[in-house]
Amino acid sequence: MKYQSLRKAIILLADGTIFHGKAVANKEGTAFGEVCFNTGMTGYQEIFTDPSYFGQLMVTTNAHIGNYGTKADEVESEDIKIAGLICKNFSYEYSRDAADNSLEEFLDANNLFAISDIDTRALVSYIRDHGAMNAVISTDVENVEALKKQLADIPNMQGLELASKVSTTEPYYFGDENASLKIAALDIGIKKNILRNFAKRDAYIKVFPYNSKFEDLEAWQPDGYFLSNGPGDPEPLVEAQQVAKEIIKRNLPLFGICLGHQVIALANGISTYKMHNGHRGINHPVKNLITGKGEITSQNHGFAINREETEAHEDIEITHVHLNDNTVAGIKMKSKNCFSVQYHPEASPGPHDSSYLFDEFVKNMTSN
Repeated sequence: MKYQSLRKAIILLADGTIFHGKAVANKEGTAFGEVCFNTGMTGYQEIFTDPSYFGQLMVTTNAHIGNYGTKADEVESEDIKIAGLICKNFSYEYSRDAADNSLEEFLDANNLFAISDIDTRALVSYIRDHGAMNAVISTDVENVEALKKQLADIPNMQGLELASKVSTTEPYYFGDENASLKIAALDIGIKKNILRNFAKRDAYIKVFPYNSKFEDLEAWQPDGYFLSNGPGDPEPLVEAQQVAKEIIKRNLPLFGICLGHQVIALANGISTYKMHNGHRGINHPVKNLITGKGEITSQNHGFAINREETEAHEDIEITHVHLNDNTVAGIKMKSKNCFSVQYHPEASPGPHDSSYLFDEFVKNMTSN
């Protein structure tokens, strides 16, 4: 082993529960955030750089993390977005020829604190039963009471606006400027692979900051509008909701993913709620109610839209449902050119069962 002796470390949950482990790379550190878990067997680099995970302590359920190293182009944003990493076995060595660096070097370059040797099966079971909550990971194991006081001051994810923390500050372009379609994307935490999926469908994308007005997007004269994924509670995103309302009012092509899906629901008067522990992984089963087909999907969300209110809405049709708990996984408007899904059809990482949704959006733009 690269490090013969590692510092003791703990994860302290908001309810006082403690799990014991070791500090990755023998580093001292402390990190706070909402603890959550991802059940994916691969794709850790994409997960760590996904803006939707901003402010969260990530528990990886796969027993080995780091074994295939890291690669420069396997990222979903410019840097790591998770607040900290919690794993069982951390691999300091890697065996993939295509890798550029070890995960240790990647974490070090991004100044991310991580702990290993945690009984992640027990931790995940505890979160599953007791719900997602704030937590702290730390090597300051002798000062638990001080950590508890600091942890008590960390804001709860419910009511927390985080899109401003991850959104671009200036508009930028992605793809071929000579493409046949133009898409205006509102960045409330956008993933790079979403942009790649649009670009390979002959679209040129202009990405706008989270607080842009509809007029800003409209001035570019796009063929369609997109509301991205992102972190935090959707309810505080009143500006994004207003953008969605204006697009819907004009019956312009609109597509939303994850947080964007929730914003579209809120724009239609459908409320959202914080889930017990959310959906995070790459093997979540969804049923397409239009085709009757099942899809294995990549998901990452801690909030969902109210199913009863969705069913009661006269202009909203539920198009997809999550088969594990019957939560709403997709909607479309009956009288408007607008649809959205709660999961990630760009699937980075994950299966590509749902990539057809990008084709549907292209069809909506070209037939409008």
